[in-house]
Amino acid sequence: MNQEQMHAAQEAMTQWLSHPAELGKAPAKIECAGEFACDQLHYYIFKYKKGLWGKWLLGVCGGYEEDSLEHCGHVFSEMEEYKESVAVEQARALVEKVCQYYREQAQWAENRKENPGTFANYVLLREARWDKAALLQELKETWGIADESDDQEKEEESFVIAYQGAMIAVSMMPAPIPGGEAEGAAAKNYLWPTGVEQTKKHQAHLLVAVLGQAIPPVEGGQLLVKAVTSACKQEGVLGVYTGEVVYALDYWMNFSQMLKENEFPIYNLVWFGLYKGKAGNCGYTAGMRNFGYDEIEVLDSRADAETLHEFLSDIANYVILAGVVLNHGETIGFSEDQKLPITKSRGVAVEGESVKIGF
Repeated sequence: MNQEQMHAAQEAMTQWLSHPAELGKAPAKIECAGEFACDQLHYYIFKYKKGLWGKWLLGVCGGYEEDSLEHCGHVFSEMEEYKESVAVEQARALVEKVCQYYREQAQWAENRKENPGTFANYVLLREARWDKAALLQELKETWGIADESDDQEKEEESFVIAYQGAMIAVSMMPAPIPGGEAEGAAAKNYLWPTGVEQTKKHQAHLLVAVLGQAIPPVEGGQLLVKAVTSACKQEGVLGVYTGEVVYALDYWMNFSQMLKENEFPIYNLVWFGLYKGKAGNCGYTAGMRNFGYDEIEVLDSRADAETLHEFLSDIANYVILAGVVLNHGETIGFSEDQKLPITKSRGVAVEGESVKIGF
């Protein structure tokens, strides 16, 4: 057994289990219980306990190429009881489940890119209560958005507005977003330290969607921000879940005001994630595919976090508004002397493929 690789896998397994959507803390005990190979990759089986006196549970981490200390993202546990006699079979089944998930996510990501112009956000509420009439009035008074269709039929818990070639739909969902999905997304928001705690309080949500196939995606995105901003003026709003991250209410409202200044609300529509890599700072976008573009990543940059965030937001804004496609093998820069290499490969922090810029 490669001890260094095994210890790296154990650290990765512990980090995965510590995520708010999983145990929310490090396991009380964790031990390597075996190893196996699958599709020329190496995997480690772990048994762990939530508490000191609980049952041993099964987890798996991999796959590793040869002596690499970087796994390919196959870290998973369904918190099923560890049984030594069938541990390898259980672990292989977990790996297959993860692989299937990644295949589906990659396909979903490509479908989003190939069918731009549809946007959906979720306004998280403390309780299942809203004032539909007030929201319709807010849309009309603040943004001039009113139903242009002849269909006057309205559902009690939803409405659909036909407006300038797009459809704006808002529906009350009288339940939390299932599976801890929103809480997991809130944990990605490094700008909101209490995000997970606040997100856990939501008991309902408003689904706000814009179907803008007949208008440019840029206009569809702007319509979404207008509709969500109006919905955020309802009572008991905790935050906005984009499907990628949960924004704090004040963050969302602050940046949505860019619309009032005739600026594109890039920070409402694209999330710029930052994290520490082993050789520098890393960053990624989440939301570019809604406009028909690949997500963008920067890996192991020597730039500080603030500079990297600004670079990513400038690039994303430029790509969306200028309609620029970043192609593998080309370069990009904001001056004649700046020639940053562009590559396209499987995403590191995003599903599917991503464009990577050397910065």
